[in-house]
Amino acid sequence: MSKLINLRSFKNFFESSSGGGILLFICVILALIIANSFYGDSLSNLLSTTIGYENDTIHLKYSIKQWIDDGLMAIFFLLVGLEIKRELVEGELASPKKAALPIFAAIGGALLPAALYAFFNHDQPTAHGWGIPMATDIAFALAVISLLGDKVPASLKIFLAALAIVDDLLAILVIAIFYSGTLHYTYLLIAIGLVLLQLVFNKIGIRNLLFYIIPGIAMWYFIHHSGIHATIAGVLTAMTIPTTPDDKESPLERLEHLLSKPVNFIIIPLFAFANTAIVLHAEMIHGLSSPMGLGIILGLLVGKSVGILFTCWICVKLGISTLPERAGWKHMFGVGILGGIGFTMSIFVAMLSFDDALHIEEAKLAVLLTSCAAGILGYSYLAMLNRKSERL
Repeated sequence: MSKLINLRSFKNFFESSSGGGILLFICVILALIIANSFYGDSLSNLLSTTIGYENDTIHLKYSIKQWIDDGLMAIFFLLVGLEIKRELVEGELASPKKAALPIFAAIGGALLPAALYAFFNHDQPTAHGWGIPMATDIAFALAVISLLGDKVPASLKIFLAALAIVDDLLAILVIAIFYSGTLHYTYLLIAIGLVLLQLVFNKIGIRNLLFYIIPGIAMWYFIHHSGIHATIAGVLTAMTIPTTPDDKESPLERLEHLLSKPVNFIIIPLFAFANTAIVLHAEMIHGLSSPMGLGIILGLLVGKSVGILFTCWICVKLGISTLPERAGWKHMFGVGILGGIGFTMSIFVAMLSFDDALHIEEAKLAVLLTSCAAGILGYSYLAMLNRKSERL
């Protein structure tokens, strides 16, 4: 009987919307403990171990950490791309009226943090990191709001999901335009040809996912060597996979369903573990009060909440959109605070922003601490609103 209960609890954890966020948090704590223990050097050596194949024409030999950051994260971006396309075709972004509020809120919640960071880091060697506080972590933010259950309107969760998806699309565009290296046009042209091939498959009605996945893998290789960050291949592939606006399961929805659990319970926790294995030392703590640290902390905590709330207020006042059902301005402020959970994408941009290892570690620590603070503050604030409404 106890085994049956344990199996049921295990199954419920993996089926819950908060399970991935909880596992993500556990991996972060575990990585910090190991990195600052006797086994720290062993973990560092393991992550820097190179695996793969290489010869005169094919170069596929990278460290384990590179495979996680460039390879596995391309699958994460594929899932994000699938979610974006589904929302555009049949979800919260399908009609202009429904899409207006999360789209404009995401833009406002991205521009103000970037501006705050740029203000603090003007003429500083860390100025290139302005993209770090722009994005909201979908898994972590939705995990926190899901822990509130029916204490918040269901429409608020949908709004946050749509906002985070648009937010990720903006981050993807920023990475592609501002955080890519020197372009190698031969590889880039081959990658473009593969995208066109996928679009042809879509146009002629091919629904077999292999016709999109196999060219997508090849595209990843050529984009990786073109100078554009390889994870963009995941998004481009997602945009070519066919879907329909009706209830019938499409190839896109089938692939999204297949990827959801591996991404949320394996890929994102692995990425978190590999990139938060930070060896803490005094210089990093000082980095929290540096222009870079202040830009990240204030960008995520203040820029996100104010940017999202102010943009929503403008949209409603101009009649462009309406607030989510049963949600008030106090709820929107709480969602804005949760928007400051920048974890996965912020760390990703931090690694692309700097060459100095210390700057990368300082940025990761600032993102980690601020994201945890945003999660705790947002959860506490929304729970307090619910308690007040119940008393009234």
